[in-house]
Amino acid sequence: MKKKIAVYPGSFDPVTFGHLDIIERASKIFDQVVVSVFVHSAKKHMFSVPERVAMLKTALKGKKNVSVDCFEGLLVDYLKKKKTNVVVRGLRAISDLEYEFQIAAMNRTLYSHTETVFFMPSQRYTYLSSSVVRDIAHFKGDVSKLVPPHVVKAIAARNSVK
Repeated sequence: MKKKIAVYPGSFDPVTFGHLDIIERASKIFDQVVVSVFVHSAKKHMFSVPERVAMLKTALKGKKNVSVDCFEGLLVDYLKKKKTNVVVRGLRAISDLEYEFQIAAMNRTLYSHTETVFFMPSQRYTYLSSSVVRDIAHFKGDVSKLVPPHVVKAIAARNSVK
């Protein structure tokens, strides 16, 4: 039987407990989940792509059916390369739906086999996003309830350099 592979793309800048919640949910449904950091050079990031990949690998260590990768370019081209058509996305609130719906529709327009599967995070993570974490971190606020301990350390190290 063919394994069903799903790709969970994102910036993961930084990875949050909300991301990890979505990955956990997806890993129970799909045979393989590829968490892939999207390279977007025009966007200003807190962490480099290699740093984000490393943080994800640490956070996901021991998850047998989850791997971490990165890609640049169109998601649909990456899906073809990975020989899958399934995209995992998280929906925190109704405000996410319009944007995610547009992206899902465009991906299907570019590659008609694309299927986007939306996951709702646990209720305690519905407010959580990487941008919120970056904003709190910018003002040296406590992010320890929002991200894994190794990410807290990386943020603290980044803040001490500024």
